Amino acid sequence: MIEILRAPWPWYTAGIIIGLIVPALLILGNKHFGISSNLRHICAACFPSDISFFHYDWKKESWNLFFVGGIVVGGILSTLFLGATDPVIVHPDLAKELASYGVTDYSGMVPSELFSWAQLFTLRGFILMVVGGFLVGFGTRYAGGCTSGHAIMGLSNLQWPSLVATIAFMVGGFIMANFILPYILTL
Repeated sequence: MIEILRAPWPWYTAGIIIGLIVPALLILGNKHFGISSNLRHICAACFPSDISFFHYDWKKESWNLFFVGGIVVGGILSTLFLGATDPVIVHPDLAKELASYGVTDYSGMVPSELFSWAQLFTLRGFILMVVGGFLVGFGTRYAGGCTSGHAIMGLSNLQWPSLVATIAFMVGGFIMANFILPYILTL
């Protein structure tokens, strides 16, 4: 059984599972799928204040905290018991391009030349991790949800704001990957 879990699964497996989660959440309790709102729930639960944004009944959404907790626990368990020992396979063309930026180590989940404690204190690492993290968090709040909430849940409910947000996410990702990231990687 453990070998079945360790072996690579077809690419479409996650899509099917996520696709089944959406109707299950709606049928079982009219719940909405999304990850980013959990930060708001945690802040409302742990840091009660006079900020109106955090004044709501976060306990009604506590199921979502268990959902995110399951993601964290699942990640830890899969790393401990199902972790691959082989390096990540990167397409030769991408490996060649990344090598021109000094990225050659694919032994971990992410390249250590970009994401490590040592890199955090370089300009490139600071931009990628701190500035990028801030922009993702700000953009998620500004868009009223994350990519999973809009692209999976919002589009399945035929919500116009989710279509606009998903298109903006895709355009922004294309611009970032093709025009901005190569410049950052040369720093």
